[in-house]
Amino acid sequence: MEVKRTKTPEQALRMLMYRCAKSEVAVSDARRSLVRWGVAEADRQRIVDTLLRERFIDERRYAEAYVREKTGLSRWGVYKIRAALRAKQIPEMLIEEALRQIDPQFMRGKLEEQLRRKMQAIRARNGYELRGKLLRYGVGLGFDFETVGGLVDRLVDNGE
Repeated sequence: MEVKRTKTPEQALRMLMYRCAKSEVAVSDARRSLVRWGVAEADRQRIVDTLLRERFIDERRYAEAYVREKTGLSRWGVYKIRAALRAKQIPEMLIEEALRQIDPQFMRGKLEEQLRRKMQAIRARNGYELRGKLLRYGVGLGFDFETVGGLVDRLVDNGE
């Protein structure tokens, strides 16, 4: 990882406090910033501990905000959200807790809306090709194959 301008531990702490006050930050993101800024390892842990103790960083809050953002704005499915939170090293228990806030009917409606929109943009020679492209698109958004398959079959069969 490329080291940007070196920062003192105090500068790094101030910068992270400011960043955390503006938006939720995961511990892994804070650590990555500290490494990039060239902060010594002993100081990195002390800074992260301070941020956690003073509640600038709260991974439960981060996971819940992440789920809200990705379901509402990005319209991702559960599988993609779970994978992204795991990549951020959020504990599995917090991931599952945050994912429970998702309304399955809301997500199904969002998926159907996206599939309809995508269907208008896809160029396919036949129904088989259209189904394949829509299936890949829906699964790529992080939705389970069964849900995507059922919606795709209904949309393509009804010519919607």
